[in-house]
Amino acid sequence: MQQAPRPAGPPMGRYPHPHQMPGGGTPQQMRRPMPGPIPGQQPPQVQQNRPQQPPKKKKKYADKLIQPKIRELVPESQAYMDLLAFEQKLDATISRKKLDIQESLKRPQKIKKRLRIYISHTFIAGKEPEKEGDEASVPMWELRVEGRLLDDIQQPPPAANAAAATNPTAQRTKRKFSSFFKSLVIELDKEIYGPDNHLVEWHRTPTTNETDGFQVKRPGDKPVKCTILLLLDYQPMKFKLHPRLAKVLGIAAETRPKIIEALWQYIITHKLQDSQDRDFINNDLFLEQCFGQKRMRFMEIPQRLHLLLQQPDPLILNHVIQKNEEGQEKTSACYDIDVELEDPLKAQMATFVHNQSSATEVANLDQKIYDVVEQINEMKKRRDFYVRFADEPNDFIKKWMISQSSDLKTLTEASGDGEAERRFDHYLKPETDEAVYRYMYQKIQQKRAELEQSLGVRNN
Repeated sequence: MQQAPRPAGPPMGRYPHPHQMPGGGTPQQMRRPMPGPIPGQQPPQVQQNRPQQPPKKKKKYADKLIQPKIRELVPESQAYMDLLAFEQKLDATISRKKLDIQESLKRPQKIKKRLRIYISHTFIAGKEPEKEGDEASVPMWELRVEGRLLDDIQQPPPAANAAAATNPTAQRTKRKFSSFFKSLVIELDKEIYGPDNHLVEWHRTPTTNETDGFQVKRPGDKPVKCTILLLLDYQPMKFKLHPRLAKVLGIAAETRPKIIEALWQYIITHKLQDSQDRDFINNDLFLEQCFGQKRMRFMEIPQRLHLLLQQPDPLILNHVIQKNEEGQEKTSACYDIDVELEDPLKAQMATFVHNQSSATEVANLDQKIYDVVEQINEMKKRRDFYVRFADEPNDFIKKWMISQSSDLKTLTEASGDGEAERRFDHYLKPETDEAVYRYMYQKIQQKRAELEQSLGVRNN
């Protein structure tokens, strides 16, 4: 008598029972853990023995997109897609601007400001001893060289003072006067102070302490002519060009990269590069007078240019130290010169490029978007499951049962024809008897070996 077919196993595959697993789709999709429920909705039932979650994959831009079918069901989602496209354009613009800022930071950025130099002198009258034992003092004069930026002289508005008082870090550090110069030399009248005491020199060293001014004291009450030589400290270093080369390029003093750039522009403009061998330069009459030859390699220009560069000329200020007029204690003069400073925007741009404070916040917001989009896609699968079941219940259940049987076989790793093995006539074949004999023989040998081992009998 043929046995009736047994019912299929529990729903655990591609088409689960609606009350047990509300999702739909492929077996892998149905067996993986569901994402967190959307607020306001009951969480789905989860199996107790679920597999271990694989490591999270790196999210891509495509994971933010909403499927076209979902956009058809919810037309309002197009506003999200528009914002996503705008965000992509904004990110591309910010990345491009950061690259531009990084390139600009590699180049020196200077701004010109006005430095006001004050040169003043005072006389100290000598004193005769009033009585025996008192020391006499000789007349002396004192020369001061000071200076500050005009921006530091101007008083900031009251609002700025209040902000600086509440935030001490907002106060801008003022540069010392000596930081603008590489050396300072005061040359006094040689006829008065002699050849060994008429020079006062200051030169910058790596251990120099910056100061707001320089002070010189000498005895005397006669008018003294002095010459003050100030050599500016250019960063990067500037050089004075040979008069002929300066006339050709139209610049008197500049940094080495700028000089080479100007020379290259002159070569390109006058088409002096050799048409056959592009590595050679055919000098015209003016460059031949500067470099002393008609033809040279472009790689030789820096070496030959070194002979035509000199240290910049110092600033020369003439001053006369003489007695003040009646009632006037101090005599001073001022001079304004242009100096180059680092652009303050450079520090702000560097801070903007290297600032990573908002990266964590942006990453968290992106992760929230990924989670919400994944939940929306999962809800779409659930909806499709119920829609297919509502449209064709009979056909849906048949396909579901076939899927359950296939998944059961896959999960249990069963081999052979499962449907045929369910009937008794499958076990009436000759090979079945031989299989039973082999099985019984192995069991008898196993029991015999256990008995001999317990009795201590050794089988020779």
